[in-house]
Amino acid sequence: MREEILLNLDNPRQLEKLYRDNKPSFKSAFNALYPQLGSNSLADFWYQRLNFDQEDLYWGTPGERVFVLVASLLAALLAKLPELFSLNAELFFQRNAAFIVFPILTAYFAWKNRLSLKNMGILAAVFLLTLVFINALPQNQTSDTFVLSCIHLPIWLWAFLGFAFGGGKLKNWENRLGFLRYNGDLVVMTALLLLAGGLTTAITIGLFKLIGWQIEKFYFNYVVICGLAAVPIVGTFLTQNQPGLVNKISPLIANLFSPVVLVMLVVYLAATVFSGKDLYHDREFLLLFNVLLIGVMALIFFSVAGTSSLSKNPAQILILFLLSAVTLLVNGIALSAVLFRIAEWGITPNRAAVLGGNLLMLAHLIFVGIRLFGALTRKTDLSLVGKTMAVFLPIYSLWGGVVTFLFPLFFGFK
Repeated sequence: MREEILLNLDNPRQLEKLYRDNKPSFKSAFNALYPQLGSNSLADFWYQRLNFDQEDLYWGTPGERVFVLVASLLAALLAKLPELFSLNAELFFQRNAAFIVFPILTAYFAWKNRLSLKNMGILAAVFLLTLVFINALPQNQTSDTFVLSCIHLPIWLWAFLGFAFGGGKLKNWENRLGFLRYNGDLVVMTALLLLAGGLTTAITIGLFKLIGWQIEKFYFNYVVICGLAAVPIVGTFLTQNQPGLVNKISPLIANLFSPVVLVMLVVYLAATVFSGKDLYHDREFLLLFNVLLIGVMALIFFSVAGTSSLSKNPAQILILFLLSAVTLLVNGIALSAVLFRIAEWGITPNRAAVLGGNLLMLAHLIFVGIRLFGALTRKTDLSLVGKTMAVFLPIYSLWGGVVTFLFPLFFGFK
């Protein structure tokens, strides 16, 4: 390795190739040679590059750490409200689970991005009015419109989190893509925190069992619930202050799983045909189909939003294009099943909600597929895929707002 370095010291391209082929050996050999190289600017550059000491991890400003601590305690307190005030826990969380997380995260980004008082006031008013509305709905857990409102409420609030994340700049599509990347990173970080928390929980309960103490109920009621409420806040803090921890993991996971999901989806569609399952009459199977559709669409979006090198990887673009085409087929099947059920048994809140969501995803998939095909044939730039994704994000949240606020009124709270 030493001889190769000496031979190519004036050839930066070949030197870079040697480094990438075997980084540990290159570093060891170069450091041994460096004292012999004298005053050579290229050698000085490589020495600094190879021996740069990583700076200490940055844990935010003191004010930010205090904010996260107070916000985590507030989230934990909100999660304990049913117990403190003897409320129906199932109904409380069904209505208010989103309010434990979204307002606090929105406040964090509003504070961090120094939103104007006017914008902060608008955000506060939206959250307050939404909170009043969802808790004013009749307490009927069997009501379809009530359940739909609770399910679509986070989609509505998600838009205002994105508004705060982007610093109030509504028209900046790059901020919207950054928001998608943040969501992907947060999912990864949350999974890591939950894994660490689960391991800690198992060890703690096991250790106390050894001395005859049964702490499961206490630990779950106070540590686990409060910890779950704080995880999104802590995860957000880490993703914003330690981007190097996960910003490469999210696109890596998405890119690794894209071909796997593509094969799985094709096999699943073929198996569905031979299984004899009737998508048009089996309501649960149709629901599973739509959940699958949402998951695959999220994978496509995070794959595009989470990487900047995709434009140089035609194979990955091809996989995403094929995945979008197969997902479009899945969407078409699900949409035809919904239309069949409406034609046979009439319109219901659930069918209307699924129909609207499927039509929206169909339009989005068509546009994304066209842009991916353009990038694949090099007729358009991959950035247009990102713009297409960004354009549709507010539309999803608007649809969430329609289902949350208008469906109960349109269908008489049924």
